[in-house]
Amino acid sequence: MSGGFEIQLWWLVVLPLFFAFGWIAARIDIDHLLRESRALPRSYFKGLNFLLNEQPDKAIDVFIEAARVDPETIELHFALGNLFRRRGETDRAIRVHQNLIDRDGQNGGSGLSDEQRLHALSELGQDYLKAGLLDRAEEVFLKLRETGRNEKSLRFLLEIYQQEKEWQKAIDIAKNMPEHAGHLWQKDIANFHCELAAAEILHSRTGEARQQLEAALSANRKCVRATILQGELAVAEGENVTAIEAWKRVEQQNPAYLSLVAAKLLEAFRKDGREAQGVQLLRGWLAQYPSLDLLDAVFQSELQGGGMESAYQLVRDELRRNPTLLGLDKLLEVQILIAPPERRADLELVKNLIHNHTRRVARYCCENCGFKARQFYWRCPACGGWETYPPKRTEEFDLTP
Repeated sequence: MSGGFEIQLWWLVVLPLFFAFGWIAARIDIDHLLRESRALPRSYFKGLNFLLNEQPDKAIDVFIEAARVDPETIELHFALGNLFRRRGETDRAIRVHQNLIDRDGQNGGSGLSDEQRLHALSELGQDYLKAGLLDRAEEVFLKLRETGRNEKSLRFLLEIYQQEKEWQKAIDIAKNMPEHAGHLWQKDIANFHCELAAAEILHSRTGEARQQLEAALSANRKCVRATILQGELAVAEGENVTAIEAWKRVEQQNPAYLSLVAAKLLEAFRKDGREAQGVQLLRGWLAQYPSLDLLDAVFQSELQGGGMESAYQLVRDELRRNPTLLGLDKLLEVQILIAPPERRADLELVKNLIHNHTRRVARYCCENCGFKARQFYWRCPACGGWETYPPKRTEEFDLTP
């Protein structure tokens, strides 16, 4: 009993001390908070009040005025500018960041530090870019070259030049990227050269086009797009053998892209009088590199050259090896052609049902952002990534282990 009584007396002494220390600490925090709140300009609270009452126009006017008087609101302006840009209110974001840049000691205010000015310029450039004012954005980011914001400015300039299709400027920028030594930009640079080559081909300047394609393969020896264009150039000049040899190199570069050259390759073989050899080559590729698009190319060649029965056996054997809805759709297509008239209506009904489902799984899918499209793109329309669309249908990805 005596031990317990002593412990109770001890707690009676200690607990008031704990409460006292807590009260003192709270008072210190409150005093510190009050001192900080008194140090803030009244316009700061006025602006917050406008924001809370959903009056952003009045709030931004107040904050701009506060920035002219008190430099401590600079970080607040950066936060507001980012908020407006993300909301798509680029005109307000531009006003915020332009005001910060114009701070040069007018009206008794102090100017920005060098780092703050670079930050504000970078944010203003992003505002212009988001607003689609590419020329103004380019001007801003060019000013940031060779500064502490150099790498970031290069990335935005690269984006601008791609949007403007200024491919030579894009090449120059990509070569100056810090990671260029690590070969991270080879694929992009090769595609920029391919874009220039395509423009030269359009204007029948084959010599200049060849130079661009050689530059593309020099930047990235596995650039399938450059090889495909080389073959197309050869065909345009009647050099079918040269085109065939070019397109056969795709197998060593990336066999997944063989489906893109299959029909062109077969046509070149046909013009050269070696159609059977071309069909045999495509059949060998199909056996080694299963592909729905490659199957379609071989199927069309068999349908025209070997007849309906040969095409039917081809699709049936491939369907057994790789069962897919798209393959089944092809099989039904041949069955309708060879079936008796009284059975065609039923087969067409089944084919239409299957076809409605295959439209969902017959799209190409960007590996980078997941954007799906019915046609193949070298550059994703959504995220802008180069060669992020493998030439495979969605169903093939779903079947891949």
